[in-house]
Amino acid sequence: MDLEKALEGASSKQSHPVSCLKMTKRRRVYLRIKRIQDAVLSVLALVILSPLMLLIALAVVIDDPQGGPIFSQIRCGRDGETFRLYKFRTMCVGAEQRLSELLPYNEMVGPVFKIQNDPRITRLGRFLRSTGMDELPQLLNILRGNMSIVGPRPPLPREVAEYTPYQRQRLTVTPGLTCFWQVSPHRNSLSFDDWVELDLRYIQEQSWLLDWKLTFRTVRAVLRREGL
Repeated sequence: MDLEKALEGASSKQSHPVSCLKMTKRRRVYLRIKRIQDAVLSVLALVILSPLMLLIALAVVIDDPQGGPIFSQIRCGRDGETFRLYKFRTMCVGAEQRLSELLPYNEMVGPVFKIQNDPRITRLGRFLRSTGMDELPQLLNILRGNMSIVGPRPPLPREVAEYTPYQRQRLTVTPGLTCFWQVSPHRNSLSFDDWVELDLRYIQEQSWLLDWKLTFRTVRAVLRREGL
């Protein structure tokens, strides 16, 4: 699978319906091995990265002592089942309550909210987001089976409520820490429709090779701070 072609394909607005995916023996084996792989790698990552995660937690509290280091939020997983997602707090306390006043400035078309210079993000939060280190606590979600290393990002329930039937196909697989969108150059300039197309393409073409390619591309993107 050529990653560059996949990323370019999103701009062509091709349709990738996945409702016809069959649970073949090969797919069953792939999903079982993927789950074992996720569990093993998440444990190893938590052990290796635990000193770094402790330092980040301390830095978050020092930077903004009004709140704790961990932010949790209800997200939608496979088939719309909700779970609690964890990440390092990158916004000020009470950020969720301020969302309504910022909605008119949304830079994304569709159910997703994104603005480039969100005033709720803390100083340290901007750095953590630019490096992707704010997502490290989601290794716990991967270990629990709520998430996978590779898969479409888990949306908020309020976003899912606005999905079309076509967009809901993103929920046919376990959500992940990274996918095509996360490794796309200048990802924030992509529309939500482009994002959906990339996710559906991944769902259709899932394989061990593609998962490893996306994992290594994600590491490279984090080190180079790409996709900002």
